[in-house]
Order: sequence, then C-alpha cells, then structure tokens
Amino acid sequence: MSKVYSLKTVQNIPATIDIAWDFFSRPGNLKNITPPNLGFLIRSKHHGEVMYPGQIIEYTVSPLLGIPLYWMTEITHVVDKKYFIDEQRFGPYSLWHHQHHFKEIDHGVEMTDIVHYKIPFWFLGDIANSILVRSQLKKIFEVRFQAVQQKFGSWPGEKNILQFG
Repeated sequence: MSKVYSLKTVQNIPATIDIAWDFFSRPGNLKNITPPNLGFLIRSKHHGEVMYPGQIIEYTVSPLLGIPLYWMTEITHVVDKKYFIDEQRFGPYSLWHHQHHFKEIDHGVEMTDIVHYKIPFWFLGDIANSILVRSQLKKIFEVRFQAVQQKFGSWPGEKNILQFG
C-alpha cells in the first residue's frame, strides 16, 4: 500500500484579505498561477465564477510527456475570507485533499496551503513520488510563489516556506 504524502506552503501577500480572497476564490484565476508547461485548461462550462461548497470543476493537465489527463475536483468547504478546500473526485491521484487558508496579518495576508496526496499503484506510487511527483509539485508551488509575487508584489524581508512531510 502506498503512503499518504503531504506538503505545506506559506506565502505572505502584500494585499488586503478582500483582494487576496477575490483572486484566489475564482477558479478562472488558477491558470494564472499554474506553470504553462502543464497545459492546464478548465474544461467545465457550468462551474461558476466564484467558489462555493459542492462546486465541481473539470480540468485537463499534462504533467508528463504532454499527455493530457482529466481531473475533476469538488470544492467541499468554503468559509468566506478564511479557507476553502478542494478534493479530487477523478484524476491522477488516489487521494488529493487541498486546504487553502487565508489569515490577515500586519500589512497583508498569510496564505497557507496544505495538501495531502496519495499516488496509486502501491509501492510503484511511492517510487514515482520519489522520482517525479514530489519534485514536480515543488516546481508547481515555486512557480505559484513567483506568479503571486508578480500579481501582488514581494513581501519584504521574508522567504516563502515549502515543506514536505
């Protein structure tokens, strides 16, 4: 049986909670913070402009050799300007549970992402995580950090945090 992995990121954003929440709670903005080489494309037509509990969003993403994979997530929880959670319903993972937390701090917002994921195929999934998946997720969040900085500006004096567990 393959292991459940986790990662946690923390990024401080020099914006108000209203501005940050408005950007991150709109599914259409996800493409703007996803690496272009992943070929991320929202496929669903009736998902709405702003997140809500029960919302289904369908994507294609091409993480390996340009081969498009179907991915469906459900927004399972939303607390306005605090957090939302997306869970994979169909896609490349056995488990994908992604928490997005937002907290007002002096001069901005602290955004924390916590992801729990599991790769199919038992021990082969563990090998795939060691060889490919972990490093790919790291690159995705590094690109995201940069895209968020370009959108909102850099936070002075602090580095972003990316932890795997």
